[in-house]
Amino acid sequence: MKTSASGIKQIREHEGVSLKAYPDPATGGDPWTIGYGSTLGVYPGMVISMDEAEERLIRDLERFERGVLDAVKVPLSQRQFDALVSFSFNVGLANLRSSTLLKKLNARDYTGAADQFLRWDKANGKRMQGLANRRAAERSLFLSGT
Repeated sequence: MKTSASGIKQIREHEGVSLKAYPDPATGGDPWTIGYGSTLGVYPGMVISMDEAEERLIRDLERFERGVLDAVKVPLSQRQFDALVSFSFNVGLANLRSSTLLKKLNARDYTGAADQFLRWDKANGKRMQGLANRRAAERSLFLSGT
């Protein structure tokens, strides 16, 4: 399964794009981010082109798509898959793997899993409105695929 065009559009909108590396808003430091939320190999002062941002997005998506497919043991619709890739892209695959969201999903509790998206609205212990908005959108996308 691959992320759909509308799923990629949603990730782009939530992540935004920055051609200059910036620190994590919650920590003021690591992980440094560039492009559409890419963190691998990013360092302070790094600058990339728009083409490089797009290339990083495609590489990152492939990694998160594989991670979601490896972690999820139940059937998914395209919209559910897109929501999970977006979620993982933002919180990381390790957090997906250890989440109650995944446990509920793999137990075929799709509604319970959907409700778990909303719990992930904090960064460094502080509720962030941008994350709350993103999680609500991911939950809605996930539920539209059930």
